[in-house]
Amino acid sequence: MAKNLSILSKILVTAGSIITACYAATISAHGGGATLDPAGNKATFTALARVTCFDDGNGPAAHLVAKIRDNSAPIPGMFVSLQLFKGSKAISVTDTTPGDAQFSEQVSLQGGSGVYFMMADKTIAGARDFEVEWHCMTANQVHTGTDIVVDQFE
Repeated sequence: MAKNLSILSKILVTAGSIITACYAATISAHGGGATLDPAGNKATFTALARVTCFDDGNGPAAHLVAKIRDNSAPIPGMFVSLQLFKGSKAISVTDTTPGDAQFSEQVSLQGGSGVYFMMADKTIAGARDFEVEWHCMTANQVHTGTDIVVDQFE
């Protein structure tokens, strides 16, 4: 019985290590996707998140860069956009070619370290599968500390 517990213990430790490694890979990617307006009936559906840029040892953050991709089939008049804002500064970008597997151009908001807001929305009612990629960068274009908290998805 003790031998079985030892084997079970080794299996659980190995499984836990694999899960931890996979989780770490997922959160370090600084990207994610979802469906805006899954019910397809809310033109005002908006995703809002706070991105915190900080010095993780690579240097202080100088700016946040981000881009968005609409993975859904094209619908006339339907586009997804991404806005970044911090303090009195803001910038936005739109994926103007839905479903082409290409991200929008990357935008950069110079705001230093601290909390930025990132918002994704769309032009009309309808479900849109989208992805966003974001990174906090130093003045020398080195990736630095980046955390995110989603505040709204409705």
